[in-house]
Amino acid sequence: MATEINYSISQPHPDNLGVWRKIGLALVAVGLAILAFSFGSGWTDISGWYLGICLGSILTGTTMYAYGLYMWQTPGIKNDSVWMNDISNRSTWAWMIGIILTTFYILLYWFPSSIGLGTEEAGNRGFVALFDPLSLFLKGKVASQWFAYGVLYSLAIISLGFKFLLKYRHSRYHIWRTTVLMICQLFLAFLIPEILEGMNQEQAYFAKDLKFFWPLNYYFFEDWHLNAMAEGGSMGMFFLVWGIALFLIVTPILTYFLGKRWYCSWVCGCGGLAETAGDPFRHLSDKRLSAWKLERWLIHGVLVYIFVVTAVVLYGYFTNQSQIFGIDIYTWFRKPYGFLIGAAFSGVIGVGFYPLLGSRVWCRFGCPLAAYMGIFQRFKSRFRITTNGGQCISCGNCSTYCEQGIDVRWYAQRGQNIVRSSCVGCGVCSSVCPRGVLKLENGPEQDRINEKPILIGRDDVRLL
Repeated sequence: MATEINYSISQPHPDNLGVWRKIGLALVAVGLAILAFSFGSGWTDISGWYLGICLGSILTGTTMYAYGLYMWQTPGIKNDSVWMNDISNRSTWAWMIGIILTTFYILLYWFPSSIGLGTEEAGNRGFVALFDPLSLFLKGKVASQWFAYGVLYSLAIISLGFKFLLKYRHSRYHIWRTTVLMICQLFLAFLIPEILEGMNQEQAYFAKDLKFFWPLNYYFFEDWHLNAMAEGGSMGMFFLVWGIALFLIVTPILTYFLGKRWYCSWVCGCGGLAETAGDPFRHLSDKRLSAWKLERWLIHGVLVYIFVVTAVVLYGYFTNQSQIFGIDIYTWFRKPYGFLIGAAFSGVIGVGFYPLLGSRVWCRFGCPLAAYMGIFQRFKSRFRITTNGGQCISCGNCSTYCEQGIDVRWYAQRGQNIVRSSCVGCGVCSSVCPRGVLKLENGPEQDRINEKPILIGRDDVRLL
């Protein structure tokens, strides 16, 4: 039986959480408590049971909470007081979560010893040591801070992916999209690379995520990575050729036929976290024109930046030089990009600021691969979001829930196709529209960009 929900502002009786949600919250609290305790502990030899209880509690609790929250509601996405929720309206809770996430990323990138990363002699302790049993099982050696992060990253996408599936269960597009995202993260981004590393421990490390390629993988063409792939035998050469082919051939072709959504909303790990863990914050994206102008300068500036850095790095690699025009390549090119873009922008700001700036800050303002695909999507692609301006009632749901900060309503009111380089094709704008005005389509290039909108005035309809 469906539960009656009162969304009145003056509702004096808060909604009952129900048994499912209460048990779910309790289980999540158990898992988070184990994680929190590990940060301040001196654990060195931890039983795998602790990690199993921790991960199992979070996964089960999140699923139970989502079941209790959404399964008793009528299917469909509702604009139901998102700006009145303590966590999603930039309140004190949002700032606290943002500070915790940002602090975690700072420790992860620059102070890993403070979260338990040890030396070969001393071994891991605390938080990192908690993941040693799983790391030993998968690849035969103790965990690093990146292995621990990969486990938590995958856990977030899987557990909150189930929540996303229940919330968007009325849409086949979202069910398939989210399922593919969860599979890509669990297998392509985490399990397969870790198992391959364990099977080839005598080889130097190189990126083994089949969907992680340049320019998103900014170190792909650095000397140590090229040498590791060259010395990695047939597998290393496969990843080298595969990475180059993805950038030069596969990406332009798929983006032409499908738009950038094939990667940003179906495959990418950054997009997967934004769509699942970041879903409650998608309405926080800045819709102002000034933000759009900043977006275009920033994201294309990062794209130019990585092209320059890569060109300089390759020059040093092939000429066996450490300097160019008297400037040290590592100090002035490789290191600044890795610090500013690879760590501070994509990690600390890109995820840590979810509760304050929305879920796609990195994808919208910084990702060079998104900028690269966006150029194709804008000028040479079959993808567009078509609009039926005569049906638009200007409710604003589409603009509210656009995580890329696109004022979708502005286009819908004029009956214009949405052909924006920043659109990741998540499809939420179409799902929240009560009138079916918006539709994601792949069609002929002819008339894809319709620059003559229909304006509906007080007395007539004018075609400009």
